[in-house]
Amino acid sequence: MKIIKKVLKWFLFFLLIPITYIITSLILTTITIDRKTDTNSLDKSIYLSTNGVHLDIIIPKKDIDSLVLFGIKHNENENYLSFGWGDENFYINTPTWGDLTFTNAFKAMFLQSATLMHVTRYQRKRTDWVEIKVNELELQKLNTYLLHTFESNENGMKIILKNKGYSSMDDFYKSNGSYSCFKTCNSWVNIGFKESGLKSCLWTPFDFGLLDKYQ
Repeated sequence: MKIIKKVLKWFLFFLLIPITYIITSLILTTITIDRKTDTNSLDKSIYLSTNGVHLDIIIPKKDIDSLVLFGIKHNENENYLSFGWGDENFYINTPTWGDLTFTNAFKAMFLQSATLMHVTRYQRKRTDWVEIKVNELELQKLNTYLLHTFESNENGMKIILKNKGYSSMDDFYKSNGSYSCFKTCNSWVNIGFKESGLKSCLWTPFDFGLLDKYQ
């Protein structure tokens, strides 16, 4: 009987951890950090996209700083670039949700790991993107945030992982930072918005956190 009680106690303890995480995440997601600047001169557009779980930031190529664009593979007829950040092992070994394994998920959420920037190129705007109007200063700050996320070699060049993209339209690059349950792909986007002075969540690991504030 004592063994059963002990097992039950530990089961409830470990069950409490994810429940607490989810509840706390939902509460912090609903708390809005307001825009730092006024809404005048919002003559630029950026976009958010999601695959249902993972957020990307999309910027027209003409509005991407030359330092960010330097070293990124692109063609003249590609007018938009999307930027996503995440765990290297998860990105490379989980191209679809059908490839998800417990081991890959556990390593991404709880172990310190290398990360990648995922850059996808588009010729035209897509209807499912969420448009966000920004001013020049906000756009500059977002460009700076993206630039500092990329890892560079001793020559200042971004480090591409050759032939690792999911298609001919995307590539992976080495990035700074470590992924965890406290800094997810979506919280990376949220931090970028917060540092750029845009409306954001206090903190969120979810894609719908930012989307709900702009839809």
